[in-house]
Amino acid sequence: MLPISKMKSFVSSSSFSTLSPYFPITASPTLSLASKSTQCNPIFTQLSNFFSLKTPRNQGFSTQKRSARMVASLSLPSGEVHVIVGPMFAGKTTSLLRRIQSESINGRSVAIIKSNKDTRYGLDSIVTHDGMKLPCWALPNLSSFKQKFGEGAYDKLDVIGIDEAQFFDDLYDFCREAADMDGKTVIVAGLDGDYLRRSFGSVLDIIPLADSVTKLTARCEICGNRAFFTLRKTEEKETELIGGADTYMPVCRQHYVSGQVVIETARTVVEEAHKVEFTTTA
Repeated sequence: MLPISKMKSFVSSSSFSTLSPYFPITASPTLSLASKSTQCNPIFTQLSNFFSLKTPRNQGFSTQKRSARMVASLSLPSGEVHVIVGPMFAGKTTSLLRRIQSESINGRSVAIIKSNKDTRYGLDSIVTHDGMKLPCWALPNLSSFKQKFGEGAYDKLDVIGIDEAQFFDDLYDFCREAADMDGKTVIVAGLDGDYLRRSFGSVLDIIPLADSVTKLTARCEICGNRAFFTLRKTEEKETELIGGADTYMPVCRQHYVSGQVVIETARTVVEEAHKVEFTTTA
């Protein structure tokens, strides 16, 4: 062990200051690195109690543009994301349109988007099963909305409704950017699960972004109890099969399970019958 006198001289030596975890506070809010050989050294500047990362003008243009957009977004009103999910015939589209109408009545600028895959009631309108109807934008993806709607018109837009959201692969990125960067209120309606009760599209991916999540239920067509699931009545096995009451029915858990057993049994019987017929013909 060092003598006390030597310990005091060690503590008071200038080498200890280089090991100190504390930085001296200066009047200048900027901090720059001493090395002049490095051309990409970041400079942190204080701006309205926020810190932004700046890079030299000849480098990182996309980073500068993104940083400027983030700083600009601080002056925008905070956006929101609201999600409405449930089985088919639960009233998701009806709930979406009512909320859009309410926002419009309150003086906010609104727009509605749906997938152009859904052509059941035409491409230029969203129509509920009970006949409620509003004009909409039918698009193959959400990323094209801003360009088609117009930059100026988009900037003035307050609320964006998205119906049949399970058909949009870029749903997460669109909702995050619209709410976080552009200050928009986004109301999303879609199926949370397919006919096999598996995650459908990107609807469940935006739950972490959401300010609110509403799960609606329908009425089981067999027993009349609350229906949480969608049973497909036809033999098609593809995930995306657009149809109405002729293709799907809302059911409770009990009748979903029993219905699946019946459907699978019927499919097996039909397939075996086709095999027998093919063998006999051959």
